[in-house]
Amino acid sequence: MTSDRDRGTFITFEGGEGAGKTTQIRLLADRLRAGGHDVVTTREPGGATGADSIRALLVSGATDKWDPLSECLLLFAARREHLVKTIWPAMEQGAIVLCDRFADSTLAYQGYGHNVPIPFIEGLYASVVGDFEPDLTLILDLEVSVGLGRAISRNTSAASNEDRFEKMDPAFHERLRAGFLEIARNSGGRCVVIDADREPDTIAADIWDRVSERLSDAGAAA
Repeated sequence: MTSDRDRGTFITFEGGEGAGKTTQIRLLADRLRAGGHDVVTTREPGGATGADSIRALLVSGATDKWDPLSECLLLFAARREHLVKTIWPAMEQGAIVLCDRFADSTLAYQGYGHNVPIPFIEGLYASVVGDFEPDLTLILDLEVSVGLGRAISRNTSAASNEDRFEKMDPAFHERLRAGFLEIARNSGGRCVVIDADREPDTIAADIWDRVSERLSDAGAAA
């Protein structure tokens, strides 16, 4: 990570389907902006023109549409565009970047969920991302059945076709949840697990405590 990028802060939100990441990013962004921070919200896959094109290929269609290795390659191609076009420029301007999913999702979905070898994914990360990583990762955790129920309801009400991963079998989603928790255990303090089976305002208060503590540690609190 370059010294210019150190001017900003990169916070990622992770978790299984229906964990409430979008709601919590919005609530955190509103609170940070009210405190005078410059905030950029974004998501993966996507977040830049080329990355959004790749997103359209990945998140809809049949569950077996892509070989898991192909998914990894597409995700890292999208991630590179996202970093170069959106994340790094925002951080160089001193912004706090809040991102709905990042590389931990690839490790969880394609690695733990689809059994792509972890060293393969780590090699892609090293080549595409380098030594850059989030300053803080919030993993929203809840029971698979609850999360899938929320996701299905959300996609139905919004008439969304971005349901390819939601349609994968429950065993996949159990491996996914276990993967995120394993990632948190191995993160060296970067990841914080948040109980997402609570009222949104309660979750938001918990997240705010973690974020404000991390910003204070970095000398960036308002």
